[in-house]
Amino acid sequence: MEPVTTPDAQAAAQSQARDGEGAAEASAAAGGVSLHYDLSYPPLSRGRRMQIPVIAWAVYWAQRLIGPTLRFEVLGMRGIEQAHAAGRPVILAFWHRCIFTATWFWRARKIVVMNTTNFDGQWTRRVIERLGYLTAQGSSSRGGLKGLVTMGKRLDEGLDVAFTIDGPRGPRYVAKPGPVMLSRRKGHSIFAFHIGLENAWTFEKTWDQFQIPKPFSRAVVVISPPVGVLPEADRAELERGHAEMQRALERVRDAAEGWFAMSGEQRDQLRQQFGS
Repeated sequence: MEPVTTPDAQAAAQSQARDGEGAAEASAAAGGVSLHYDLSYPPLSRGRRMQIPVIAWAVYWAQRLIGPTLRFEVLGMRGIEQAHAAGRPVILAFWHRCIFTATWFWRARKIVVMNTTNFDGQWTRRVIERLGYLTAQGSSSRGGLKGLVTMGKRLDEGLDVAFTIDGPRGPRYVAKPGPVMLSRRKGHSIFAFHIGLENAWTFEKTWDQFQIPKPFSRAVVVISPPVGVLPEADRAELERGHAEMQRALERVRDAAEGWFAMSGEQRDQLRQQFGS
């Protein structure tokens, strides 16, 4: 598990992305490979390489079999619809726990997803691209700045982008700074979301407590109001934006996870709160 991201570490990462890309690119051009730009695939045994298409096939068909049976209610989509109506793409951020259901819900929209080059990232890429996503290679641990540059270019082309914000290895529910850095650079809003499930298999021993919905489960998608930072934002403003994004992620998580234990009146209050 990765160490907890502290405010000082977040600020350092933000400052590096803002001021240090040129130095990193120069280093790479000179023959040294910057960790933040290195997108090479890690060495894998033959057995592991053979597992990639098998796992990808199994997960893809799990999506195709379970996904169509799910019944979704969506709270808070209006903000994204308004951004799209104005011709502005958005930046989506969500916790790794709900990635299975989120992959089905947002399918076939050409959303660009940050994807790792490690073993899990290689089979994941095959699944999500078959479901209508595009990918930008990179992660918080390797190739991250290169991935952000790619995602910025896709925003310029009018495509939405998405981050599993505590991935690829955690810590669970600690947001990394990528979306805020990208929002500052490109001026687009961040929308946090979470998906709660009425019936699901939960992998309690995994770092993210990953969930797979059971067939015919009800699901609720809760989307936050927009979060963003101005292009001229200084370090203090970046930290404020990051803290606001963290709070938005926690609010939608708590609302979605508690949805199916709420009374009808409580649900109506949340519908009104999120503008549904």
